Amino acid sequence: MTNSARFDRGHTDDLMSFLAASPSPYHAVANAAERLEEAGFRQVAEVDAWDNASGGKYVLRGGAIIAWYVPEGASAATPFRIVGAHTDSPNLRVKPIPDTGARGWRQIAVEIYGGTLLNTWLDRDLGLSGRVTLADGTNRLVHVDRALLRVPQLAVHLDRSVNSEGLKLDKQRHMTPIWGLGEVAEGDLIAFIAEEAGVPAEGIKGWDLMVHSIEPPSYLGRDRELVAGPRMDNLLSVHAGTAALAAAAAAGSSLPHIPVLAAFDHEENGSQSDTGADGPLLGTVLERSVFARGGSYEDRARAFAGTICLSSDTGHAVHPNYSERHDPGHLPMPNGGPILKVNVNQRYATDGSGRAVFAAACERAGVPWQSFVSNNSMPCGTTIGPITAARHGIATVDIGVAILSMHSARELCGAEDPYLLANALTAFLES
Repeated sequence: MTNSARFDRGHTDDLMSFLAASPSPYHAVANAAERLEEAGFRQVAEVDAWDNASGGKYVLRGGAIIAWYVPEGASAATPFRIVGAHTDSPNLRVKPIPDTGARGWRQIAVEIYGGTLLNTWLDRDLGLSGRVTLADGTNRLVHVDRALLRVPQLAVHLDRSVNSEGLKLDKQRHMTPIWGLGEVAEGDLIAFIAEEAGVPAEGIKGWDLMVHSIEPPSYLGRDRELVAGPRMDNLLSVHAGTAALAAAAAAGSSLPHIPVLAAFDHEENGSQSDTGADGPLLGTVLERSVFARGGSYEDRARAFAGTICLSSDTGHAVHPNYSERHDPGHLPMPNGGPILKVNVNQRYATDGSGRAVFAAACERAGVPWQSFVSNNSMPCGTTIGPITAARHGIATVDIGVAILSMHSARELCGAEDPYLLANALTAFLES
């Protein structure tokens, strides 16, 4: 059976809808939770006592979601099968005192989040999204999805060397978006956001707001074999993991393990937060699940010892204009299936045993797969994989989908690969 015969474009259409509806980590986890609710999952609060009931459950904390399905008859020592991902993407985030400007222009002060490609945010129509926190401690999602902001590039006439010497951007001076003309007035942005959110401005006591490109995802190419869109790193994996968990839950009591989706925030800046992979959230949820089923610390240790995590994140497809930047023996292509990511210095957590686990899942799903290692002369990025393995003592394998333009405001992948990844993840969670 060829790849194209297996390909279900409906899955990729759904991914594009998910990307467009998830401009911030907070929207991403809300949308994932909504899909899981439709699959029969229910939210549990961290401050409540947990019961030992079987079925699907999930915890939301900020921009992170941990969801799991307990089959009927699962023992306290039943191991977990985890799909790990992250919800955040590099972008521009609003500063605590946002209203600024110069020379008659009204602007919004932003801070650079993660390792973004700065030039990709220039001359784009930008919206604002995120959440506001009200006086009672509740949060309200905000999604202003229209042309509101723009970071204008300097005209070539005023920078004659830009094409010969390259664009040089100062993060502080050159990345401040404009949003109008006139005098700067303190409180203008939050007053605007309050109106959009339908709450009084004085009721907003905190905010986590960020900029997003309003251009929707789209198919690309003569044969529509590629997809261009925002935040594929790493909402592509969050979407696939959500679909895989819902599919695995449908298997019900036949599952030999407890399937889990762990989608964290703050991967792009080191994962060190209460919602990041380097925080206690995953371990706490898994332990509470064991204890809720009457388990002891011994049961917890047994369950963790038998647990495996697939850390799913995007990787680098071979770039046709910069192929010398890649390892010549490992050149992943779009629509070639998910990639196994290897780095012997533990920037990725994969080892030979993990390779076997991933290969078995792909074989069961009928999905082709590829291998990726970095060029020895280039530094290797990292993921939540090594963090998960080290923090929790859980066997972890790094995988993902090969893309171009990683960390751009708009990235590119093969149209078939999201579907192939979801199938492989489903087979992993069910096996």
